[in-house]
Amino acid sequence: MRREAAFEADAGRADSSMTTQPSHATLQAAAEWYATLRTGDATHQEQVDWRTWLDASSENRTAWRHVEQISRSFGVLQDMPDPERASEALVAANKRLQRRRRALLGVAGLIGVGAVAGLSRRMSSDTLLALAADHRTRTGELRDIYLPDGTHVWLNTATAFNVQFDKTIREIKLLRGEIFIETAHDPARPFVIATSEGRLRALGTRFNVLQGEDTISMSVFAGAVEVTLRDGGQRTVVQAGQQIQFNRSRVLWTQDADPAREAWTRGVLIARDITLREFVEQLQRYRSGHLGVADEVAGLRVYGSFPLRDTDRAIAMLSNVLPVRAHETLPWWVTIVGHR
Repeated sequence: MRREAAFEADAGRADSSMTTQPSHATLQAAAEWYATLRTGDATHQEQVDWRTWLDASSENRTAWRHVEQISRSFGVLQDMPDPERASEALVAANKRLQRRRRALLGVAGLIGVGAVAGLSRRMSSDTLLALAADHRTRTGELRDIYLPDGTHVWLNTATAFNVQFDKTIREIKLLRGEIFIETAHDPARPFVIATSEGRLRALGTRFNVLQGEDTISMSVFAGAVEVTLRDGGQRTVVQAGQQIQFNRSRVLWTQDADPAREAWTRGVLIARDITLREFVEQLQRYRSGHLGVADEVAGLRVYGSFPLRDTDRAIAMLSNVLPVRAHETLPWWVTIVGHR
């Protein structure tokens, strides 16, 4: 067993009062410590210094748990018969549980089928539904399908939905992720997208739907879409060229449609004067593990088109347009930092 496994009890003491996400600097420090300790060759002084750092604040302990969760998950994958699929399941579960401030405990001791079984006990019901959906993609996977009526649907990274067609309605239930839809003409049966926050009825349309955390973002590129909020039933018709974000009780904002919400169907991430932090947050969706950005370069502006199917290449391209480089602390922990 690796030496850092003995430190789990110490790392598990993260204060319940710690409700904010650790800063980038703290997360990076935790990753550096993990890289030092994971080989089992750390000196006694390094172990003492690590314990001192860990005990210094609840933020440090929370950051350590976060790094350990991701790293343990990737360690388990080495013993699994289908590591790519298992990776998608573990990362999806980790993101869901992190939002609820829970830790993935005991993952390090699980191998093979036992790892998947143990993981399923920790996964929320909606994550399990997503893994058993009619159509889904793994992290980093993009694909498109045709439904029985001829409707064309593109699936973005880590997306899942179910389909229910009958004589009176055509319905997609979006469980997670992002879809772009080009509806087929069928005047006898309305085309509906059911989401956690409301229902979308297509009115002869090409449109994009992104499931966020307790929000839905929708961009319309042709035709129109009628939005009915889940609570109260308020209805809003969104026309071509418009973009809207809403939750179950109200419309949060409306603005011009973002071309980037169509470009991903071609495997392209369009950056139009966005910060490097925003760029990294978008690219992270297509990678397993951790992709971060140092605070000192996070505000740099990014322009250009980047490949979504090859995120390593997209990261490398940044160094051609910005004074940054990729720093790999661990194989699954990459940070964009400034040139030194």
